[in-house]
Amino acid sequence: MTARRDLGERLCGLLGASARVEELDGEVTVDVPLEAWLAALVAARDVLGLTFFDWLSATDELDLGFGVVCHLVDPRTADRLLVRTAVPRDRPELPSATGVYRGADWHERETTDLFGVVFAGHPRPGPLVLPQGFAGHPLRKEFVLEARTARPWPGSVEPGRTTGRPLPRPLGVPPEAGP
Repeated sequence: MTARRDLGERLCGLLGASARVEELDGEVTVDVPLEAWLAALVAARDVLGLTFFDWLSATDELDLGFGVVCHLVDPRTADRLLVRTAVPRDRPELPSATGVYRGADWHERETTDLFGVVFAGHPRPGPLVLPQGFAGHPLRKEFVLEARTARPWPGSVEPGRTTGRPLPRPLGVPPEAGP
């Protein structure tokens, strides 16, 4: 068993049967239920020694909601672990990790801007990367990227040719949009 896998198994043991560990290409991820999010982060920091918060982000899993994941590291050994939870699309809210890891501040604000996942109890909520009043969340899969409709999609014409083969419509552009 790898050291990282062992960390994942230990975290699962601390959280109980509701958590599970997955290893893919040497990266170990512990999936925890939404209600165990903060407990998992506290256990990772206090029991496993993963005191360095590296990053937090999300993925849009469409009907499954959002996957929120953070990368934690033990600075003494360089062991690392991903902790992930699923957030429902109809109520994209998760407790803020800023009370556990101060470094989560900007990462949570960015995730709120780009995915619309709200971090309850965040000390400084508000836009980080998008202008005040921006409508929508650009990394959600249903968000239409207007730039894709305003100019040809890169790769629509082979280099050195003036006409190209028809390509499928880019992701995020509905049939009624654009040329």
